[in-house]
Amino acid sequence: MRKPLLPIIPLSRDDLPVGAAELARFMIGKYLVHDLPEGRMSGRIVETEAYPVGDSTSHAFIGRRPYNGSMFLAPGHAYVRLTYGLSYMLNMSAEAEDVGAGILIRAIEPLEGLPLIEARRPGVPLRDLARGPGRLTTALGIGQSFDGRDLCTGRDLWIGVIEKDDVPVGVTTRIGLSRETHRPLRFFEPGSLFVSGPRKLLQAPHADLASAPQN
Repeated sequence: MRKPLLPIIPLSRDDLPVGAAELARFMIGKYLVHDLPEGRMSGRIVETEAYPVGDSTSHAFIGRRPYNGSMFLAPGHAYVRLTYGLSYMLNMSAEAEDVGAGILIRAIEPLEGLPLIEARRPGVPLRDLARGPGRLTTALGIGQSFDGRDLCTGRDLWIGVIEKDDVPVGVTTRIGLSRETHRPLRFFEPGSLFVSGPRKLLQAPHADLASAPQN
């Protein structure tokens, strides 16, 4: 007998704030869901990064190209990109249509479909199943075919919410970059064991988006 599904409510496009930093913060505590014929996989989003307009590290910085067109769609569309020829990264468009910007979903706390997730990441401890953007896409079976997918449909691969109340959000600088590393554009759930990267980077005083400088 299958366990009851979590009461996750799909997010509509109207629910999403426009702007990369705003959307990256908003998505902390929300849910990423992948429904398959064999069952549901889902997790609580605990870490994101913002890649706003004009950011030289963003794939949209050079303008619209055939491979990055999904970043220029209305907010809430998936942009899936193979990085370093090794791992797929799940991003989400964040600005008005035709404006290139996005957020990277870096980590989730796996909650549903653990046998399905563990089959994709055999022998890996629960904490590490989706702790990091490459691990996340492997764990949830997300590849290039999901590029351009509308994540606001409540079907297949989608985003949702259980509680509409605000959750605590920590802010720090981004990791894994060689430039623009000073900007406080990485958002995470304080205290979560499922956040990626060095733990020491999460120990500094945390700023909320409202007080975090973006330049």
